[in-house]
Amino acid sequence: MATTAGSCNVSSAPPPRYLGSGQGRLRLAPAASRRNSPLLRCSASGGDGPDKVLEKRRAELTARISSGEFTAQGPGWLAPVAARLAKLGPPGELAAGLLTKVAGGERRGPELPQAVGSLASVAGEAFFLPLYDLFLTYGGVFRLNFGPKSFLIVSDPDVAKHILRDNSKAYSKGILAEILEFVMGTGLIPADGEIWRVRRRAIVPALHQKYVTAMIGLFGNASDRLCQKLDKAASDGEDVEMESLFSRLTLDVIGKAVFNYDFDSLSYDNGIVEAVYVTLREAEMRSTSPIPTWEIPIWKDISPRQRKVNEALALINNILDELIATCKRMVDEEDLQFHEEYMNEKDPSILHFLLASGDDVSSKQLRDDLMTMLIAGHETSAAVLTWTFYLLSKYPNVMSKLQAEADAVLGDGLPTLDDVKKLKYTTRVINESLRLYPQPPVLIRRSLEDDMLGEYPIGKGEDIFISIWNLHRCPKHWDDADVFNPERWPLDGPNPNETNQKFSYLPFGGGPRKCVGDMFATFETVVATAMLVKRFDFHMAPGAPPVEMTTGATIHTTKGLNMTVTRRIKPPVIPNLEMKIVSDSEGSTSSTASVAVSAASIASGEGQQVEVSTSQV
Repeated sequence: MATTAGSCNVSSAPPPRYLGSGQGRLRLAPAASRRNSPLLRCSASGGDGPDKVLEKRRAELTARISSGEFTAQGPGWLAPVAARLAKLGPPGELAAGLLTKVAGGERRGPELPQAVGSLASVAGEAFFLPLYDLFLTYGGVFRLNFGPKSFLIVSDPDVAKHILRDNSKAYSKGILAEILEFVMGTGLIPADGEIWRVRRRAIVPALHQKYVTAMIGLFGNASDRLCQKLDKAASDGEDVEMESLFSRLTLDVIGKAVFNYDFDSLSYDNGIVEAVYVTLREAEMRSTSPIPTWEIPIWKDISPRQRKVNEALALINNILDELIATCKRMVDEEDLQFHEEYMNEKDPSILHFLLASGDDVSSKQLRDDLMTMLIAGHETSAAVLTWTFYLLSKYPNVMSKLQAEADAVLGDGLPTLDDVKKLKYTTRVINESLRLYPQPPVLIRRSLEDDMLGEYPIGKGEDIFISIWNLHRCPKHWDDADVFNPERWPLDGPNPNETNQKFSYLPFGGGPRKCVGDMFATFETVVATAMLVKRFDFHMAPGAPPVEMTTGATIHTTKGLNMTVTRRIKPPVIPNLEMKIVSDSEGSTSSTASVAVSAASIASGEGQQVEVSTSQV
């Protein structure tokens, strides 16, 4: 059960492992040896307990921090120098004040704990994992410096709430907008200020109830196509790499939902999935690179990586051009009467809605929005499904309950909206998967003015990482924080969200900038999960490589999710219903009795007919 009563401010009430403010600054020394691989990776833990390598790394890091190896004291010269200057009269007092301010000695509150070094100093881990170890040691707000860059790391729900909701106007997307500009421009995710407000007002109406209801059928159709592909693999006895299949599934969904275009990527590789991943990996690399080499004109032509990025963007942009032109022709030919819940039955796509509402087809802004929806709309859902099925392979008891619900709710046809609403346990499985593997694991903001984060003052222009990973796994927020337990939330209760979990749970962000597609993504992943587990059993493939994490906006695996898929042999359904037992001896009917029929009574009921009252079924 989630612990939500009261505030969990780690920075203000540190346990013994924590260092309070003023106890020195953390400094991460360069690792003795660094991997040359561009991937930062770590082993993912599952139902078999925490990964031994990960445990060892964390223990070593904690021991080194506790030993004082990384501790660097603040400038001890500042106070005596300032005191001597102050004795020189008003000019000296002014100089002392300026020196103190420049050196960071004048503050409205305590100094932030500070980590100096490089994320690469903790070799072999996805970038958000070292942040978790530092959070457990230094609290809910601390500064991390590496190279010329500096970030504030926030893992406190009260501070996250302040940034995302209470004082959201004082924060922009900052570095996120800068690193995504080359691919998404000023689309809805990276946009700030008036551009964001205008585009949100244009896009949100397209996600009306009638549209979402229509999408349930789309989710079912796409998932059924994946089932057919898996059925063939089961027949052939072939293992399957599920992460790539989930990416293809969600790309097909977003193609129809946004553009009314069938990418048919489950049938053949059109290159889009790989192109999207290339661009997102590039964006992440740019967020931490000390030198913006991509801004050097000649570098774009001679760098193999930049050439690959440019080719990926060209592929995606060419497809967008074709889709916009096709939809524009449809809208021009349509005798439409636009209204609040307008939806073309033949083309219910978001693009059609936007063009019908008067969006300028030639505008760069429309292209930026569509690029954002194409990339973010399939990337996040694919990651959710990947880690959900990884967790299900580790927790067979959860899989059994999930399959029982799918058997009870889903018929032979495609799911309906009413069916989806009844899939309560499936929804909790997705909720819990998003807690353990949030997509994305970090939110990025920049302060537009001076502010207070809890007890710590910050200035204008601070870049901030809100660690969703840390919030979702904090042992003070959650009982058995690392355990996959969908029933930590009651099935008959409200869906967990940022409000009822007091900002300790942020799978879709929070405040005005909360993801507009949260309902779309939830229904999509619930439908796909229920349909797949109803028809198949999933296990990690024999000899599959360890499932390790890397990041590319969302959490990916390093070598895929290799699974063995088999058709289910469902047990007979034995309803526990009141049934009439009619004796057939000598062809006569004796007195009847109402009994609760169990599997055992049916197995031993020779010479009896079981007559089921249809009113009970």
